[in-house]
Amino acid sequence: MLLDRIKQKHARIGIIGLGYVGLPLVIELGRAGFQVVGLDIDSAKVDHLNQGESYIQHIPSDTIRDLKDRKTFEATTDFSTVARLDCILICVPTPLNANREPDMSYIVATARKIAPYLKVEQMVILESTTYPGTTREVLIPELESVSGLKANKDFYVVYSPEREDPNNKNFSTSTIPKVIGADSDYALECANTLYLSFINKTVPVSSTQAAEATKLMENIFRSVNIALVNELKVIFDKMGIDIWEVIQAASTKPFGYMPFYPGPGLGGHCIPIDPFYLTWKAREFGITTRFIELAGEINVGMPEYVVKKILLALNEKEISLKKSRILILGLAYKKNIDDDRESPSYKIMELLLQYGATVDYHDPYIQSIGTKREYPQFFGKKRVSLKSVGDFDLTVILTDHTDYDYEAIVEQSHLVVDTRNACANIRSNKIIKA
Repeated sequence: MLLDRIKQKHARIGIIGLGYVGLPLVIELGRAGFQVVGLDIDSAKVDHLNQGESYIQHIPSDTIRDLKDRKTFEATTDFSTVARLDCILICVPTPLNANREPDMSYIVATARKIAPYLKVEQMVILESTTYPGTTREVLIPELESVSGLKANKDFYVVYSPEREDPNNKNFSTSTIPKVIGADSDYALECANTLYLSFINKTVPVSSTQAAEATKLMENIFRSVNIALVNELKVIFDKMGIDIWEVIQAASTKPFGYMPFYPGPGLGGHCIPIDPFYLTWKAREFGITTRFIELAGEINVGMPEYVVKKILLALNEKEISLKKSRILILGLAYKKNIDDDRESPSYKIMELLLQYGATVDYHDPYIQSIGTKREYPQFFGKKRVSLKSVGDFDLTVILTDHTDYDYEAIVEQSHLVVDTRNACANIRSNKIIKA
């Protein structure tokens, strides 16, 4: 029985997608004593892992080597390995297409790769963020049509949304409560038992749809509140009021208020994307998600607001944006990580180039820019040295990495546009908040 194999830690676990979600799961399951197989279509990732090397900045290579030394982990591009597994966790991307509609191609492709090797008593768990109904309407039909097996009768299907926050010092994979939804009691029990073997707390819910909706609610909540504070930033700026000072003061209220912070736009793998999953799905039910769409509109407009502030700052110095040299500080979507997925920095760079500016960047965690679906023009671009700050007409702080010496940056820069309040404690007429 599958449940017994999980309880005894005899179950072999497969993780499909070895990125910011999949790799931490590999580590925790390996530490818990399971035999883990990592599957990915990227042979370079597989090669790195099999050599005991990490390609994610906040995950040390020693951690990977430890799993290899204990012989609890192997990585492969061979999906026939699925036939030897008991539990298969899918952690693949779910981006939006050009029309801001959910792109299910990665889930579909994964299902088609594993379906020929599915067997009775296996469990498939989808962790990728998506809209309510994906597990039932997309994943299960793909698995059933090829395998000839029936979900929740021959094999089991579960949805458990990832809640990773890369490099969070307070919460890790094992300490973040795990929401689990299944459409059969046995599948839920099996998944709950598996996750409780390496996670402190689980939150079982009534169905895969409820679990899918939970993840969207979490990130729509953040998106809407970030949009609100971004709009207030623009309003207060016109009034000559510092939004950061107002947030700090409001945060002293011990009830009824939760601080959110403005920025140059949304980044990361969740908040810029997830709300549009629900917007798309709601149309199927004849519902217009006006509140969610308005929040998206405000957040999407933030890069243009930053560029406008850059233009005004240069005008004050009688410098044309068209012939200016701009230095971007930070490509990562948040500080102290190397994750640049959906980073607003790329949109700002693109806009500045369209206006005729020369744009370079520095990020302590990103030496060169990799492939980007939306911004292929930046592929291979390398960071410049921080010593060259003084060679640029203006410096834009888009990611507030703690590695930066902001006093030195302000001193060496001709102008600084600060979108993160990184220079809050520095007094200088060179600084413009955006």
